[in-house]
Amino acid sequence: MHARRALLYMPGDDLRKIQKAASLPVDCVVMDLEDAVSAQCKAEAREVTANALRTVDFGISERLVRINPFYSGLAEDDLHAILPAKPDGILLSKTTRPSDLVRLNDMISQVEETNGWAENSILTFAIIENALGVINLAQICQMGGSRLNGLVCGGEDLAADMNAIRTRAATELFYARSAVVLHAAAFRIQALDMVCTDFTDMVYVEDEAREGMQMGFSGKQVIHPNQVEPVQRAFTPDEDEIAYAMQIIQKYEHNQQNGLAAFA
Repeated sequence: MHARRALLYMPGDDLRKIQKAASLPVDCVVMDLEDAVSAQCKAEAREVTANALRTVDFGISERLVRINPFYSGLAEDDLHAILPAKPDGILLSKTTRPSDLVRLNDMISQVEETNGWAENSILTFAIIENALGVINLAQICQMGGSRLNGLVCGGEDLAADMNAIRTRAATELFYARSAVVLHAAAFRIQALDMVCTDFTDMVYVEDEAREGMQMGFSGKQVIHPNQVEPVQRAFTPDEDEIAYAMQIIQKYEHNQQNGLAAFA
């Protein structure tokens, strides 16, 4: 499975910013057709994003697109414009019901079949950012099928939907974040943590990313290029951690070969 330590969002209607993101050593670039684009620029964003998918060299970065939710009436137009350019994956905003992913899967499958592309060549990710989405997590994962590669925690919108006061400690989101991690683990997909809206305090950004890693998240959404390096560092084991893990594996293998079980 692709490493997704940092998902960097860029407005889908700004080719210059997309090109800048593509030049960075970031695991994933997300071209955003939802919150980062005003209502009157949606059509332009679709065109710019589709063109970027066809012409921009993203290097090592996975090319993802965040579309509008189906209830907005914009998702179908987003998909009709974007899918022929073959992004690596689609992030579905405000995934609320299992039927959202069924609908998304059907549209992607049709495009794959029409173009002769391999099944599941375009992946999906469900963004969980309202209370009903959290409640429906198990069904969303079940109906997402083999195309679903990750659950994404949308902290800001979720806090608003809960009528919670957003705090720096994020204790108001702890249950929802844990639920996302738990369901992702149960269905063997990735869990991607919430955005840190502070893009000036990199110590805070890395601390929040490390907290997410300790909770079980495999990566984090970012909204500014300065956040990429500290977030990816937080989700990358250092030499001491790797050495310790290798020591445990070697000790386990040694004990198994000698008929021993538990060890200190």
